[in-house]
Amino acid sequence: MSEADIKPTNGETKLTNIAPLSAKDFATDQEVRWCPGCGDYSILKQVQTVLPQIGVPRENIVIISGIGCSSRFPYYMNTFGMHSIHGRATAIASGLKATRPELSVWIVTGDGDGLSIGGNHTIHLLRRNFDVNILLFNNQIYGLTKGQYSPTSEENKITKSTPMGSIDHPFNPAALALGADASFFARSMDRDPKHLQQMLLRANGHHGASLLEIYQNCNIFNDGAFEVYTEKGTKLEETLLLEQGKPLLFGANKEKGIRLDGHKPKVVSLADGFSADDLWIHDESDFFKAQILSRLFDNPQTTGHFPRPFGVFYETTRGTYEDGLKMQIEETIAKKGKGNLDKLLRGSETWVIE
Repeated sequence: MSEADIKPTNGETKLTNIAPLSAKDFATDQEVRWCPGCGDYSILKQVQTVLPQIGVPRENIVIISGIGCSSRFPYYMNTFGMHSIHGRATAIASGLKATRPELSVWIVTGDGDGLSIGGNHTIHLLRRNFDVNILLFNNQIYGLTKGQYSPTSEENKITKSTPMGSIDHPFNPAALALGADASFFARSMDRDPKHLQQMLLRANGHHGASLLEIYQNCNIFNDGAFEVYTEKGTKLEETLLLEQGKPLLFGANKEKGIRLDGHKPKVVSLADGFSADDLWIHDESDFFKAQILSRLFDNPQTTGHFPRPFGVFYETTRGTYEDGLKMQIEETIAKKGKGNLDKLLRGSETWVIE
């Protein structure tokens, strides 16, 4: 392979003039072991379909997971990977990206792994803006440990650990990400393969930390949690597909829309004299409107019923941690030369214990 075959893009090494990869190249010889009908099968298929399209060789792709059903992912992907410990996939991925910025790093986590024991690591990765892709499988339940409520389970959720109903207020992953100054947030679902592939490509194309929330059905412990967004009879009325520069329309015939009354969203009917020009036009760069989108479904009793948004909520350009670290190191070497670790460790600030 010659140097002409290697072209860096966004800090990651891409190859040209080589035989194209296929989804089969990313499958391993391991038996895929999830419950029959689990949404994880679909997500695995879409990731294997998309990775050949990003132009990065398998040896430069790393998939890191924590603990949970989703965290078996690295076993089923023919790339480098690591099945790490509970909640710490984001921390491990941060260290890897800091030292090997040329790698394409993907983090696979769940609502329990990434938002409970690993919640602190997740928000700090987002604010630091490492150039990694986080796939957050949200099934609103603990599946691996047999059906306890999770940080995203709805209030009054009856589970094995909450037989009288959960009194916890759930996390809103979109609001959490935006509150941590994430530079990219999007949402998709396991049962919409085409849309999921689009969102995976968008997440990969973003230079910075991307968080893609994926609604994933656990057909054993929380079956049907997202049914209204996936079933033919209700999907068009209950989902709002976000498209850059286009009005927020939904309904079987796109006959409904959302407009802003000041800062308050309202559902209107085009049959009542409204046109597409009167509606909210989606702008992925508008941080304030992204926050409104993230809260559309929070309080239906007081704000009314809204469809659930899917797509890219927000994307902005911000310096990444590893780029800043590299620049800092280069500037230090240019000014002072290479450092002396021995001298640093044996500095003047020492204590004698008597």
